[in-house]
Amino acid sequence: MTQIEPPDNGVIRPVKGKSDPAIGPDAVMVMVASDLNYLLLKTKARKLAFTGAGLYGLYQTGDPSLPKMSIAGPFMGAPQAVMGMEKLIALGADRIWVLGWCGSLQPDVRIGEVILPVRAVSEEGVSAHYPLTDGAPESDAKLTQLLERALEEQGIGGKKGMVWTTDAIYRETPHKIRDYGARGLLGVEMEMSALLTVSAFRGVALAALLVVSDEIFDLKWRPGFSSPLFKRRTRLAGDVMIRALQSARTGGTPFDAQPENRP
Repeated sequence: MTQIEPPDNGVIRPVKGKSDPAIGPDAVMVMVASDLNYLLLKTKARKLAFTGAGLYGLYQTGDPSLPKMSIAGPFMGAPQAVMGMEKLIALGADRIWVLGWCGSLQPDVRIGEVILPVRAVSEEGVSAHYPLTDGAPESDAKLTQLLERALEEQGIGGKKGMVWTTDAIYRETPHKIRDYGARGLLGVEMEMSALLTVSAFRGVALAALLVVSDEIFDLKWRPGFSSPLFKRRTRLAGDVMIRALQSARTGGTPFDAQPENRP
């Protein structure tokens, strides 16, 4: 008699292949290539071979002063990011740290500011395939607190709140921007709702930092990708994430993140 799989199991499953590495509990998922390259240099990370390597890179820190951690990326959008996250969990990660960018939906959240997303509104197609029974998923409170504390140590006050996740960057319409802004959402990006959903579905902890790269809150697009402040903050966010990760692992903060020079 043919056994029928339970409805919550897919036919294709994320697994650790025979030649895949065991990566340890902490994995940093970096959405953008420039941020990924910075962290790889900062941590002296080396590239790992693994099944699925054609979709994104997987690396392990090589600096002996740092705890063992993996770094993966870059990712574009919810489907690819979730594929990467599922693989990282299969390889042994149970704390996921996400570093990305977002657009601002609020006039007091400007280019270069740092957001700590605690929940997300989903307009992507992945989350619905990971059914949850406990309501909207949230970031891990302890990891988020560590990130918040590490930001404060660098003289930056991160803003905690909700974000809007969409697959369609060319369909961020005036109606939606006004509506989500009026509801207090801080930013818009392409992965967080799916990653939060999968973290809850798989029972792993997740926290994130998003640096504001552009503004659309007044229905005009102002890109800030070349802004010196934005560039400094993306680097600092990477430093802060590693600092918070170390605190989660060891209780210490030896990583050499430097406070930002402020006027």
